[in-house]
Amino acid sequence: MSAAAPLRRRAEAEAARLPPLLARAERLAGTVLLGEHGRRRAGLGDDFWQYRPVQPGDPARMIDWRRSARGDTEFVRQREWQVAQSVMLWVDQAPSMRFGSDRQGGSKADRARLLALALAILLIRGGERVGLSGTRLPPRRGEAQILRLTEMLQQDAGGDYGAPETRAMLPHARALFMSDFLGEIGAVEAALAKAADRGVRGVIYQVLDPAEETFPYRGRAIFESMGGTLSHETRRASDLRPDYLGRLAQRRDRLRQMARLCGWQFGFHDTGQSAQAALLWLYRALEQKT
Repeated sequence: MSAAAPLRRRAEAEAARLPPLLARAERLAGTVLLGEHGRRRAGLGDDFWQYRPVQPGDPARMIDWRRSARGDTEFVRQREWQVAQSVMLWVDQAPSMRFGSDRQGGSKADRARLLALALAILLIRGGERVGLSGTRLPPRRGEAQILRLTEMLQQDAGGDYGAPETRAMLPHARALFMSDFLGEIGAVEAALAKAADRGVRGVIYQVLDPAEETFPYRGRAIFESMGGTLSHETRRASDLRPDYLGRLAQRRDRLRQMARLCGWQFGFHDTGQSAQAALLWLYRALEQKT
């Protein structure tokens, strides 16, 4: 027996224990070539930046006990390089993202989670801190953070459509908002404005199903939202196609304009396209200075 056989069996056993999403994200991340040095860099310096309240998951060694002793709230002393190398992710987990016209192709949620986790793997292994926007998972480095992200990205949310989360957004960090953005556009605009006010720059990334891009429906059809709160029946679905595609184009133009005004970048992807190309675009977009 080859000496490599036992090693291969152990490697396969280890891989089998990985959550399916993480295993797929690891494979996808491995297809992207980042050059000799990746993203690792020193950041802006070690200067003191600000105090912020302790968040769930912060280690006790980060607490500034002298500042915390002034009141009932514990504070963390945050340094500039920690903020500069932090990336905050918001991935829409609302029911609208569960739509998939091709069962073999998967849903929008499947693709968005895969892209977000593969991106997080690349960023964390390149020296970045990655977390989720909001208060559930502050940015951190390390393999343990990848496992936490895997678990939390697989949690579903309620309602028909999602809106970006901006609580606890670190000043001057970078961010990614990923969604189909088919819900209330005002909520997206408000979230972008709040992030921009804190000096956050990043990417708005729209993920759609191929059927949502082309509207291939004909004849009698009943259209229902994934959350079950909206329904529309028509006898000639093809008559709706021009208006639908026009409104989709308007929505995309609005998102692009909002991103430009806030100093962000805008991109879009449908689940019939290459996940590898999408991941490479996202990685490069976050790397650029907007």
